[in-house]
Amino acid sequence: MPVPRRFDRRPPERDTTRINERIRVPQVRLIGAEGEQLGVVEITEALKRAQDADLDLVEVAPNSKPPVTRLLDYSKYKYEQEQKQKAARKHQQQVNVREIKLRPKIATHDYETKRGHVERFLNHHNKVKITIMFRGREQAHPERGRMLLKRLSDDLGELAVIESEPLQEGRNMSMLLGPGKAVDRVQSVDTEDESKLATDEITPPVDTAKPAEDESKPAMEEAKPPADETKAAEKETEASVDEAKPAEDKPKASKAKPKASKAKAKAPKAKPKASKDGPAKAAEEPGEDVAAASG
Repeated sequence: MPVPRRFDRRPPERDTTRINERIRVPQVRLIGAEGEQLGVVEITEALKRAQDADLDLVEVAPNSKPPVTRLLDYSKYKYEQEQKQKAARKHQQQVNVREIKLRPKIATHDYETKRGHVERFLNHHNKVKITIMFRGREQAHPERGRMLLKRLSDDLGELAVIESEPLQEGRNMSMLLGPGKAVDRVQSVDTEDESKLATDEITPPVDTAKPAEDESKPAMEEAKPPADETKAAEKETEASVDEAKPAEDKPKASKAKPKASKAKAKAPKAKPKASKDGPAKAAEEPGEDVAAASG
């Protein structure tokens, strides 16, 4: 269960700089807004000048006699100071101390691996503390540890600088290495290469882009046919359509004619119907005569 925090009764941090009415001294040495020296004046006169200039009366050096004050915009001055502190923290380089532990009887492969780690730490601008651990009867031969540390510093060369010589403390012997001049040279070369690559990516080649545009233009011109050819093609299509229309009308007329002939042929058949009725009646009359005769 987490322990509850006690109520903090300390007052909040306040800005200790005294301004305007918080300056409680009879006389002050006044500096104008442009940095000019106005001499020692009464505090009332200094406050009046600050009010007339629409500025603040800020105590710059409270320990001097009389205190030094200046006319300025305190909020703007405070903001500028904060920005300067941020810039200083940004450019400030934080150095870390890494530690590598070795044994006096370390194998060759293990030694090369540890040396690679040291080189990597130094390339990142970190300090490296090399510690050699002795066990048992190995403590009777500290020269082996010194020889190993000397071998490591010789292998690193200009990449490392010995900041503290080998020092034995109990069972351990340590040496502190810092980044050398070769690290700065390598980093400067890397930054130059990165800047060149960035500029090459941002600015494409101009000479190669222009011919590509020139080659694309003829392709577009070939793809678009001229206006005269398109008009001629339209006229040809219109003429073919006009020729096709009479050809369609002629067959219709030829088909219509046989229909009319059939109608004419059918028309005479209506007359015999009337004639049929007449002979039928005539035939009926002889029959009736026959029947009457037989009767």
